[in-house]
Amino acid sequence: MITHHSPLAAHRSRNIIVIGGGIAGVAAAHRLVELQKAKGIELKISLLEPNNWLGGGIRSERIEGCLIEWGPDAFISYKPWGIALCRRIGIDSELIRTNDAHRTTYVVRKGRLVPIPDGLFLIAPTKFAPFITSSLFSPLGKLRMGMDLLIPRAPKEGDESLASFVTRRLGREALDRIAQPLVSGVYTARPENLSLRATMPRFLEMEEEYGSVIRGMLAERKSTPAASGEKQSGARMSGARYSMFVSFRNGLQALVEELMKQMPEVEIHYQCGVRRVNQRENDWLVETDKGDLLDADGVIIAAPAHAAAKMLRGLCESEGIDSSLSENLAGIEYASSAIVHLAYREADLPKPLDGFGFVVPAKENRSIIACSFTSVKFEARAPEGIALLRCFIGGAIQPECYELDDADMLAASRREVRDFLGITAGPMFHTLHRHPLSMPQYAVGHLDLCDRIEAKAGAHAGLALAGSAFRGVGIPDCIHSGETAAERVIEDVVGGDARSERSPALGCK
Repeated sequence: MITHHSPLAAHRSRNIIVIGGGIAGVAAAHRLVELQKAKGIELKISLLEPNNWLGGGIRSERIEGCLIEWGPDAFISYKPWGIALCRRIGIDSELIRTNDAHRTTYVVRKGRLVPIPDGLFLIAPTKFAPFITSSLFSPLGKLRMGMDLLIPRAPKEGDESLASFVTRRLGREALDRIAQPLVSGVYTARPENLSLRATMPRFLEMEEEYGSVIRGMLAERKSTPAASGEKQSGARMSGARYSMFVSFRNGLQALVEELMKQMPEVEIHYQCGVRRVNQRENDWLVETDKGDLLDADGVIIAAPAHAAAKMLRGLCESEGIDSSLSENLAGIEYASSAIVHLAYREADLPKPLDGFGFVVPAKENRSIIACSFTSVKFEARAPEGIALLRCFIGGAIQPECYELDDADMLAASRREVRDFLGITAGPMFHTLHRHPLSMPQYAVGHLDLCDRIEAKAGAHAGLALAGSAFRGVGIPDCIHSGETAAERVIEDVVGGDARSERSPALGCK
């Protein structure tokens, strides 16, 4: 039972409640501890988590010597907030990069694996010889992609979908055979619905700056060769920029565990969901699903948007009940996904795994979105002689596959591995982890929706929202979201500047 705290007088410590123990909520709680020490203020920080662990989808475990990541297995390094946090808490030396020797990514075409041409990043080629000789695209498809160099830039207007942009500039084959499978592997979204401005605004900027995506990619390659994978011991690069992905030697859970160690003053309440959050005259009232009523000077909600919508359904303003914040939060749709790990003896593989894995275009009508060769992608993920594979299922691309029961989902994964890799032997072991309603869908107009949510949340001092629902689904984005939400609440509750430039109420910009 959580005790009830009386309203705090001005000279007493401030009570801050963080709702949600995913990486955004943990980062928010840790940032509150940092600010408490840096500013010499007294805080009582509580973290409420409905599950019996912290980290959300970030969980790592060892099975027969293999490292199994329940959710994400890496994060991008070019967004600075993840690396910066690792440095502050002193675990950046534990970070590892992807394997330089095997960077090839494959795409399924007509039931077989075709390597993505060297130098082709997401949607545009930066090396023409590998692109011209590739069997991934037809001659007409290659010609249509090259027309990007001639097509005039579009006038600046509103948001645009990934499908619209790629088809307009590079043609349908570029969308179906490369952009859709690669991007859907990250966002599990339908390209016709996915907001380009919310997910990959750099491509729009390239069109505006260079008049062409290909020219923009070439310019970036010349200006930052190391970032694009050049000079990487001669390693072959294709697909996503895997040189930018990092993890920890013992799995991503190491980040969550270290954060927990460094914030012992935070009271963590497991299996504690929240039913309602409401503002009173001078503070906030949080009602848990057990019926406890908790007073708080500030509240950070780092929960999925659909959960936050339910908590804020009765949020009051001076003129009465305003449900638009809750309605806008509920307007962010979510998709469910699952991850199946399959561990095989390397002796049972027809040939060694060579690459990071493969993606499956929706046009192929298969049962998985992608398959990652985990034992190749990062070191120390499996003992010698064991190949560890990681299959992705579901999302908005194939919601019907997520509805399969466990036995059928496992059978589908094994069938695809057999068809694409020729593995007929049974796995040494397998795992299956489901993530229901875990992936927010950044639909066209998503940033406008975030602006509306921000305006409504910003009207309530002491309230901040954080998490993957708003301006980035990756781990660094969630860390940044949680940290700036913490800074906003401290500014509201204590006063002063908690950061050099005030971020919006979402804690995301």
